[in-house]
Order: sequence, then structure tokens, then C-alpha cells
Amino acid sequence: MSNPLGDPLRHNSWATRGVLSFCSRLDGDQLSASAEGTYGSIIATLQHLLGAEARYLRRLTGGEPSWPAEPEDTEDLAELTRMSEDEAEVWESFLQEEFDPEHVISWTSAMSGAHTEAKAGILVAQTLNHGNEHRAQIFTIITTGLGMEPPDLDGWSYAMATGRFAEDPSREQLHT
Repeated sequence: MSNPLGDPLRHNSWATRGVLSFCSRLDGDQLSASAEGTYGSIIATLQHLLGAEARYLRRLTGGEPSWPAEPEDTEDLAELTRMSEDEAEVWESFLQEEFDPEHVISWTSAMSGAHTEAKAGILVAQTLNHGNEHRAQIFTIITTGLGMEPPDLDGWSYAMATGRFAEDPSREQLHT
């Protein structure tokens, strides 16, 4: 039996790589674009998205990435893409392990310095929500600020791209 978290976590990684691939065609001014109501510029949002995901992964797995710098410290999209690919590999390893969503994970909050605890299932939920939220913010900048059409990276697009969903119009059923 496969891990029920497989599709959601793989979609998250796939969608982030899709945004990075799209953004690799943008110039520096476009990557610096932002829009009201978003985290910040496209590049700052990508850095934040990848940095936060790395922290969620560290808390869930206890592992440390072997990166020379944190995502927030690089504006190199090729390096951010490599970091995203590394994170996807860690998620794949995570999916091979037994997962207890009730396991309590503790850490010190970098923002407040407070002792913080959350159940592992909540960290996974936050990872997925966080990724979707910030990719949507980047799409807002792409559409409203740059006047471009962002890529389709929703769950259906992931399913079609990975062979997990197919439509066959020749088998249309009559609805009564």
C-alpha cells in the first residue's frame, strides 16, 4: 500500500519546480516585480517558500540540507531549483518511512524565540498550505503585474502530467 501523503507532497514539489521553471524565463526586473497583498517580489517569495519548506522538512526528518547557503541567501534561480529538487528527494525518503501524524515535534521559533510544539500532521498540512499560498501569490504577480499567463500547476495538471488522471471523451456517459 502506498503512503496517502504521496500525491499531496509530490504535487507540492512538482508545482514548486513548475513555478521555478516558468520563472527561469523572466529577467531580473520581472523577478523583482511584486503586487499588493503578496509576500513580496517573485524572487523573495520563491526564496521564502523554499526556505520555509526546508525548515518544515528539518523538523519532520531531523535532517539538514547540504546547501552552502539558505534559500533566502541566493537569488540564483538555478540554485533555488537545485534546492527544490533536493527537497523533493527528501520528501520521497520521508514517504518511505512510517509516519505518525500525532508525533509531537518541538523547536524554538526563529521569529519569537518561543518554545514551539506541533503535531507532525500539522507540519505536513502547513507545508502544503504554505506552498499553495505562495505559488498563488507569485501567479498574482505574473498575471496582474507582468500581464503573463502562469503555468497550470493545480492538482489535475499534476495528475495528468504524472499519469494519475486521464480523460477519455470517447467514453462520454449519458446523464439521466
